[in-house]
Amino acid sequence: MNLISIPALQDNYIWLLDDQHGHCVIIDPGESAPVLGALYRLKLIPDAILLTHHHQDHVGGVAQVVAHYPNLPVYGPQETADKGVDHVVHDGEKFEINGRQYVTIALPGHTLGHVAFYSAPYLFCGDTMFSAGCGRLFESTAEQMYDSFQQLAQLPDNTLICCAHEYTLSNLKFARAVLPEDREIEVYQQHVEALRAKNQPSVPTNLQLERKINLFLRCHDYDLQKKLGFNSPPKQLHSVFSELRLRKDNF
Repeated sequence: MNLISIPALQDNYIWLLDDQHGHCVIIDPGESAPVLGALYRLKLIPDAILLTHHHQDHVGGVAQVVAHYPNLPVYGPQETADKGVDHVVHDGEKFEINGRQYVTIALPGHTLGHVAFYSAPYLFCGDTMFSAGCGRLFESTAEQMYDSFQQLAQLPDNTLICCAHEYTLSNLKFARAVLPEDREIEVYQQHVEALRAKNQPSVPTNLQLERKINLFLRCHDYDLQKKLGFNSPPKQLHSVFSELRLRKDNF
């Protein structure tokens, strides 16, 4: 398999998972032109479109891509049923595309019906987990997003986090502001700054790294809790997640 990121809109990534035999799957086509251009340039035929949630910057290109490839199946959660989806997926559902298995994981938080698609080692998680961060809470609660993060934390260390935005540097700047003495976050920020200076993407990242640099995966960390003003371990760790998200919103 070959993973291809297509920059789109202001800071989105549209993903292609290329089977290296001339076929691919498209994930979250927020606009059609860069997708159609990549398919033509790489001589790829799409087998399906996967949608993680209903926001326009993830679904805006569906109609035009399908117009170029009639009968192309489109998979997505119920909230995307009016965005061109003809295969509504549910939590835990398994399905195959061109012989490759995908598992749907429900991830309420950014939107209520948000899902991810996991096909080891690839995790297409939309706007739930970003490198060093998490998505904004538009339709759900911090507790729901915390629970979604806990689901993703159960995946193997080598899981590739294929998120949909280039937010890594801003997330790392926030992490440094919270934990300025954390050497691993500091070193990784320097690495990402070098990548972005060359206009190279900072994603996909992997779950092993995210466990170290993503504060939203470290709510159990006593030092982090103290930095956030918790004088004793909280009864519910989602309260740490909530405080982090609130501070990020105002950063």
